[in-house]
Amino acid sequence: MKKRQKIYLCFKRIFDLLFSFLAIIILLPFFLIMSLIIIIDSRGPVFFKQERVGKNNKLFKIIKFRSMTHLKTKDVFEVTRVGRFMRKTSIDELPQLINIFLGQMSFIGPRPVTTIYDYDIYVMNERSKYGVHLIKPGLSGWAQVNGRDQLSMEDKVKYDVEYYQKFSLLMDIKILFKSIGVTLSQKGVVGERHRETKSETKEKETINQ
Repeated sequence: MKKRQKIYLCFKRIFDLLFSFLAIIILLPFFLIMSLIIIIDSRGPVFFKQERVGKNNKLFKIIKFRSMTHLKTKDVFEVTRVGRFMRKTSIDELPQLINIFLGQMSFIGPRPVTTIYDYDIYVMNERSKYGVHLIKPGLSGWAQVNGRDQLSMEDKVKYDVEYYQKFSLLMDIKILFKSIGVTLSQKGVVGERHRETKSETKEKETINQ
């Protein structure tokens, strides 16, 4: 990592802290409304937490709005009506502002992976080879604005490595504005199955937390 990048990371943390705090305060009424809608739409908690890999490969609990419910009689997880909308618009990701405020994530950086699937282990190991694990994961990243769900895991790693090698204030600003465009257009979002077996999801969404 270059010296100027190390200096930038210090300023980036100040930015993350201030703007995540302001965003949480501004969005608090919206959070309350979404919480009420989620409770009315389906049974279960408002949020779910899941272990993700953070800086230096340390695990942390990511926070999202719950978008699935557990149908115990059929032993499957089902995406709720509100959940489908939240996933399409990425609203379910907004509670990660808390993770950013706590210093576990940044606004911009490689998306944090889980340790559940072989795909995730592959990405984590490849990132570690090139030093990507030395920076915080982000709410959005270089891979997300260059194909998102349509990218292969090799391409996602390639974009993660490229970001680590080149990240700067200008690059982060570019990703931020492109993220807004990608979210509004839903470009690169692959349609998700509404039902998944318990064995497939494992702890994809910890409904009972």
